[in-house]
Amino acid sequence: MKANYGYMDGSGEFFITINTDLCIECTHRGCVGACPAGLFEIIVDDYDDEVAAIKEDERKKLKYDCSPCKPVSDRQPLPCVVACTPGAISHSW
Repeated sequence: MKANYGYMDGSGEFFITINTDLCIECTHRGCVGACPAGLFEIIVDDYDDEVAAIKEDERKKLKYDCSPCKPVSDRQPLPCVVACTPGAISHSW
C-alpha cells in the first residue's frame, strides 16, 4: 500500500509517498534518523505493522521543510530516500 503525506496548492503538489509494503521489510528505520528536519516517525498502521509516516504537524509544510535537501543546483540524492529500502520513499516534486 502507498501512503501519501502532503498537500497541493497553487504552486504545485508536495507529497511524500511511502510504500508501506517495502517499509515493513526495513528493520533499521533509517529514514527517521536521516531526515535533518525530523519529519518521519514510526507508527502502527491499520494492519498492526510498524511503518514510517510523516508527522501530522509537518504534513502541510513539506515544501519548506524539505527545501534544504532540495537545492536548485548540485542536488544530491535525498537523505531519506538513500537511507530507506529502495523504492520505499518518493517525493512528488
